[in-house]
Amino acid sequence: MIKTDVICVGRLKEKYWSDAVSEYEKRLRSYTRLNIIELKDEKTPDGLNENGCAEIMLTEACRIREHLDDKALKIVLAIEGRQYSSEDFAAMLNDKMNAGISHIQFIIGGSLGLHKSIKDGAFLLSFSKMTLPHQLMRVVLLEQIYRAHKILRKEPYHK
Repeated sequence: MIKTDVICVGRLKEKYWSDAVSEYEKRLRSYTRLNIIELKDEKTPDGLNENGCAEIMLTEACRIREHLDDKALKIVLAIEGRQYSSEDFAAMLNDKMNAGISHIQFIIGGSLGLHKSIKDGAFLLSFSKMTLPHQLMRVVLLEQIYRAHKILRKEPYHK
C-alpha cells in the first residue's frame, strides 16, 4: 500500500474543515497509509515588504524540510503547476506508482505560498489559477486523492 503524506503549513481552525478532513482520512484508509503533518505558519503582518515575505517563506520551508523524505515523490501545490482532470490526475498517480514510487508527499504552503527551495525539483500541481485558502485546499486535495483511488480501482463514485 502506498504511503501518502500531506504536509500543510497552517492548522485547521474551524470545525467544518476538521470534519471534512476527518471524513476523507477515514475514506482513504482502504487505499493508502495517510499521514497529515500540520506545521506552524508564521504570522503575516499587514504591509509586509518583499524581504519580510521571503523571510517568512524561508522559515516555513525549513519546517517543511524537516519532514521531507529523499526517496518520496514530492508534489507541491502551486498556482503555476500543471492542471489535470480527475481522470488524468489518477492516471498520473498510477504511472508514478507503476514506476516504483511507494511514498508520495503533497505539500501545501501557507498564506504567502512556498519558498522556491521547496518547489525546486518537485512536481508542481495546480487545482486552479485562483488562489484558494490552505484549509480548503487540504480538503480538495484529500477528496481528489480519494477520487483518484476510486477511479484506479474502477469503483463507483459520484460525479
